[in-house]
Amino acid sequence: MAPGCLCCVKYMMFLFNLMFWLCGCGLLGVGVWLSVAQGSFATFSPSFPSLSAANLIITLGTVVMLTGFLGCLGAVKENKCLLLSFFIVLLVILLVELILLVLFFVYTDKVSENAKQDLKDGLRLYDTQDNIGLRNAWNIIQREWHCCGVSGYTDWYDALKEKRVPDRCCKNHFLDCGRNSSSSSLWSQGCYERVEEWLDDNKHLLGTIVMGVLVIQLLGLAFSMTLYQQIHRAGKKYSA
Repeated sequence: MAPGCLCCVKYMMFLFNLMFWLCGCGLLGVGVWLSVAQGSFATFSPSFPSLSAANLIITLGTVVMLTGFLGCLGAVKENKCLLLSFFIVLLVILLVELILLVLFFVYTDKVSENAKQDLKDGLRLYDTQDNIGLRNAWNIIQREWHCCGVSGYTDWYDALKEKRVPDRCCKNHFLDCGRNSSSSSLWSQGCYERVEEWLDDNKHLLGTIVMGVLVIQLLGLAFSMTLYQQIHRAGKKYSA
C-alpha cells in the first residue's frame, strides 16, 4: 500500500472513531443527566429493576466511548496493540449483537409472552411509594400512545384489585377519571400491542438503521485490520 493510502486509512479511522467517541460522550452525558435530574424515569420491569433508561444509556455510552477511544489512540499512535484491542472489542460487540438478534427471532413468541407477564406483574407496583419511576413511566407511555395497561385496561383491575385505572387511561383526562369509568371512556388498546404496531409500521426504517450500524462496525474492523497489517509489514515496533 502506498504511503499516501496508508495515511488516508489512518486518518479516516481516526475521524471515524472520533465521531464514535463523541457519540459515546453524548450518550454518557444524557444517561448521567437522566439518572441525576430525572431519577423518576425508571423501568417497567420488576424483574430487572436496574434495566432503566438511564442505566442502559450510561452502559451504551461507556462502551461506545471506550471503543472509540481505543480506535482513535491506536490510529494516531499507529500502535499495533491498541489497534488489535480495538478490533477484538468491536468484533466481540458485533458477535454479541448477531447472537442476540438470532436468539430474539428464534424465540420471539417466548420472549413476547415472558415480557407481557413481567409487565403485568409490574402493574401491581404502580401505587407503591418506592416505585414512583414505574408510575411515571406508565403515565407517560399511556398518555403519549393512547393505550391502557399491557393487553388492555382490565389488566389494571387485576393489578390494583379494584375497578380503577390510572387517570392517563382516560380519553378525556381529569383527576380521578379512572375510578369506576365505563369502558367507552378508556383507551381500549393495550400498550404492548401499540408498541408492536409501531415496530411493524417502522420495520423498514429500523432494519435500515440496524444494517447501517452493522456496516459501520464492519468498516471499523476493516480499517483497523488494514492499518494493523500495514504497520506490521512496515516493521514498526510496539511502543507502550
